[in-house]
Amino acid sequence: MTLAQTAFGTQSLAKKAMMVLGGSLFIAICAQISVPMYPVPMTLQTLAILLVGLSFGARMGAVTVLAYLAEGAMGLPVFANAGNGAAFFGPTGGFLIGFVALAWIAGFFADRGWARSFGLAALAGVIASAVLYIPGVAWPMAVAGAMGLEGGWVGLSAASVWGGFMAPFLIGDLVKAVIAALVISGGYKALTR
Repeated sequence: MTLAQTAFGTQSLAKKAMMVLGGSLFIAICAQISVPMYPVPMTLQTLAILLVGLSFGARMGAVTVLAYLAEGAMGLPVFANAGNGAAFFGPTGGFLIGFVALAWIAGFFADRGWARSFGLAALAGVIASAVLYIPGVAWPMAVAGAMGLEGGWVGLSAASVWGGFMAPFLIGDLVKAVIAALVISGGYKALTR
């Protein structure tokens, strides 16, 4: 059972709808919070998505992130720096799409009981975060150009993508995976008491 199932029991359609709405709002709020870090500031957006995936499970986590992306696509300022649907066509568009996989993969491991253990939950967070880089990197390197988008970030070399889209965020992603694991495994321990 996921943390949400453990905490709230059987989930009716109304409960699930409230969880999706609450989870998407939680992600939107965390996307606006920036923590100073070297070499780049870290938003708490991916931390929130990890928490949603690890506590809701694969399907509910992915649906929650899809609702979050739909809110942004409708023009609501829910993405980092109060961004909206225009962000889908910018340099981080691949990461936005990858957020669904991030939540689903974290939830996949949670559905199998990994979230109950700090170590396994942290490993699940690291794996899910690593997979996020696949669409995130593919977007500026090739996909955006193939879709006809133009910009200084389209068609970048692997070295440029590594330096601008990956390397500065690796430490932050590791820190967020550990924080998510602490929160979720701690939540399980609190509920069992």
